[in-house]
Amino acid sequence: MVAGTETASSAPNHYQLLQLPQSATAQDLRRAFRSLSKLYHPDTTSLPPADAENSFRLLQLAYLTLSDPNQRRAYDNQLQVVAPPPVLVRRVERVQSVRRALSGGEWFALVLLAGALLLSLVLGISLAWWRGMELVSPTISWLEAPAVQTALPPTDDFGDDRAAITSHPPLQPSVAGP
Repeated sequence: MVAGTETASSAPNHYQLLQLPQSATAQDLRRAFRSLSKLYHPDTTSLPPADAENSFRLLQLAYLTLSDPNQRRAYDNQLQVVAPPPVLVRRVERVQSVRRALSGGEWFALVLLAGALLLSLVLGISLAWWRGMELVSPTISWLEAPAVQTALPPTDDFGDDRAAITSHPPLQPSVAGP
């Protein structure tokens, strides 16, 4: 192929020039043309003048063709004749697990999490020790445990057990008799 010559199949179509899908609306066309015209206009671009002029001319042609509904319909029909729609083949790919090394940021996050866990553990233990709580309570086997009283002390009407503390124990007969 000679440099500077392009075939019709290698030239981008109007949708590719405007960087839009074929299903684009008129409003999408207008937005794309305005944003791209700022890039390719010979007065506002840093491209060489000849390239900018050629690109801007192609952009204008694409916009004028696609903004008119009749010309757009004819252009779409022409594209369908030149390029048949691709056959969709559904491929089933197995997802393979990828083992990779952890990045520096991931290692840093893990170190921060471990540090936070360790700091909270040390803080909890030191706070309990400072308040005078037993850190480890002695275990009592069920053979050595004293009998547990299952009866609850009497309470007053409000559920307060002050009545049990202030009341006198019930009178029991003396061993000597009455």
